[in-house]
Amino acid sequence: MNAMTRVLIAEDEPLAAEALAQWVAELPQLELVAVCADGDTALARTRELQPQLLLMDIHMPGLTGLQVLRALAADGPHPSVIFTTAYDEHAVTAFELHAVDYLLKPFSRERFVEAIEHALQAEPAALGAALDALHQPAAEPLTRLLVRDQGRIFPLQADAIEYLRSDTKYTALVSRGRSLLVRLPITSFEQRLDPARFLRLHRGCIVNLDFVEAMTPDENSQLVVKMRDGTHITASREVSKKLRDQSI
Repeated sequence: MNAMTRVLIAEDEPLAAEALAQWVAELPQLELVAVCADGDTALARTRELQPQLLLMDIHMPGLTGLQVLRALAADGPHPSVIFTTAYDEHAVTAFELHAVDYLLKPFSRERFVEAIEHALQAEPAALGAALDALHQPAAEPLTRLLVRDQGRIFPLQADAIEYLRSDTKYTALVSRGRSLLVRLPITSFEQRLDPARFLRLHRGCIVNLDFVEAMTPDENSQLVVKMRDGTHITASREVSKKLRDQSI
C-alpha cells in the first residue's frame, strides 16, 4: 500500500465506530474517507470512494460484511479487509476469505495497530473465488485456518493438526501439545481436510496419519491407534476393517 492508505469503516455500533475512527486518525499513514453504519451504504461508498482498506463488521443492518465482499468481488479488484466482529465462529473462515486480519470485540488499540501493520504489508486480496468457495464444496483441501486461544486469534496450519475430537457442537484441535476448542462440528473439518492425510476413526475423531505411531488390535479386533503424544484412540469396526484390508 501507499504511504497514505485510504480507509473506510463499516461498523453499526456507534462506540466501536468512534474508537476505530479515532485510532485511524492517530496513525499518519492512514486517511479515513468514510464511516458507514450498514452494509448497503458501505458497498455504495466503497464503490464511490475506492478505499484501499476496509475495517468491516460482519454482522450489520442490510448487507452483511460477507455479502458486501461478494458484491465487491463481482466488480473486480477491491480493498484489503480487516474483519471486526463479536462472533468468533467466523475465525475459521477468515483466512479462507483472505482477510488481512480478524479483530474480535472487544479489542485493544494495540491489537488494532497490529492488524493495521499486517494490512500495510499485505497485497490487496482477491476474494471472489474464496467467497464462492464459502458456499460450495471446496476443490482444494484446507491448508490454514484461524483459531482462538486465550482471547487471541492466530493462524494454524492444517498439517500441524495432530487429531480432532468433538461432541455435537464443539471440536478440539490438538496441535503441539495444545488443545484448541472451536465452535464447529467435526463434519465441517472432515469436508475440508486432505483425505490423503486425515482419517476419521469414528464419529467423533479424525487423526492426522503423519502423527500416528502405531495401530494395534484390541480383544474385539478393533484397531487402537496410538498417537505420537501417547493418546490412544479406538477406531470403529468399519474403519478398523478398512485399515486392515488396506495394509500390506
